[in-house]
Amino acid sequence: MAQLPNIPSPCIGICALDPATGRCSGCMRTTGEIAEWGGATNERRYEIVQLLRERRIAAGRVSDSDLRPRRRRRGGTASGT
Repeated sequence: MAQLPNIPSPCIGICALDPATGRCSGCMRTTGEIAEWGGATNERRYEIVQLLRERRIAAGRVSDSDLRPRRRRRGGTASGT
């Protein structure tokens, strides 16, 4: 896998666990994903972000970017901008 750029936390500052789902009502991460984030590799962070995208779509909380197909860069390293 090509090197991924640093992936920022998906936290949006609305930190409250939903007792029904066990997920944060703001970012939709589980407590395990929240705890894991700080020490996670960018590859793992990418996996979590993709799970969050699927959860937002399933919950009807989508943006235009959630509905666009994702393209992965091939070969080489990603340049930071």
